[in-house]
Amino acid sequence: MAQQGNKKAQKRQTRARRQAEEAARQKALEEAAAKERKQQTLIGALVVAIILVLVAIIAIVSLRSIIKKNEANKVTADASYTSLQSVKTKPKHIDKKGGILISKYGYDKKVDNAPTVEIFMDPLCPGCGSMHRQIDSDLDKMVNSGQINLVYHVMNFLDADSTDQYSTRAAGAILYVASHDSNPQHLLDFVSNLYKKDYQPDEGANYKPTSNAQIQAQAVAAGVSKDVMSKAFNGTYNKWLEASYNYTVRRKDILNNSGQLSTPAVTINGKLMDMTQVSELGITQQQALLKSLGLKEAQVGQKGVMPAIGTGAPESLK
Repeated sequence: MAQQGNKKAQKRQTRARRQAEEAARQKALEEAAAKERKQQTLIGALVVAIILVLVAIIAIVSLRSIIKKNEANKVTADASYTSLQSVKTKPKHIDKKGGILISKYGYDKKVDNAPTVEIFMDPLCPGCGSMHRQIDSDLDKMVNSGQINLVYHVMNFLDADSTDQYSTRAAGAILYVASHDSNPQHLLDFVSNLYKKDYQPDEGANYKPTSNAQIQAQAVAAGVSKDVMSKAFNGTYNKWLEASYNYTVRRKDILNNSGQLSTPAVTINGKLMDMTQVSELGITQQQALLKSLGLKEAQVGQKGVMPAIGTGAPESLK
């Protein structure tokens, strides 16, 4: 009987020990779970705090960007015009609005009663190249016969679409030629050469690095001396180019229907040619130019034959 009693006592002790161990294990699990929940809570709070900080940083950056953009938008055409006039080193033969005037009399002198054709262009612009290849021959003939006054506005806003600031270098070369070569025919031919299909570089992903020597070759082929071109890539007019761009994009008279400046842009006696309408009518830019001037193709370059519009409004394209 005593042995049976001892066995029962041992079983009770074993059972009690197991219960105690199980209770201790359960308590340990609960404490571990509680610790885990606390850690997760701390981590969650930290993540939330980090997110809030990032949101605040993004908000500050965005706000600064908006403020900067708004400040830039507050710059008026008048203010940018004033800035353009204040640039110390200006190209020669440049008018107050940044244009290079060419007529049969040379630089700076208009033909009386002849329409004025102004062209806004970037040397890398593919649309500009397409248009110039259509109209440059006619422009040359009309200028030399005294039928029009031609004004070039050179821009450099497509630098980001090249890997070597092609627009600035080519535009700067145009300005340098205008300033240091007295023969405007050389400038007309140089511009035409820059837009030749077998030369003009592609923009964006298809752009291939184009050296100063390659640009120079187009000028020399147009009659510009190597001596002039050897100094044409020193960035002489880069500050002026920037100021001219800042003013030009704020000129309301050359903005398209979307309120933006899109090249190529052409004005005739100050009236912007609607390139969208040209496309909708299914006519070429050459046809649109001559029709706007009131001049037939067979009359282009004929001395004594003047465009019908004179200094008045362009004729309707419809």
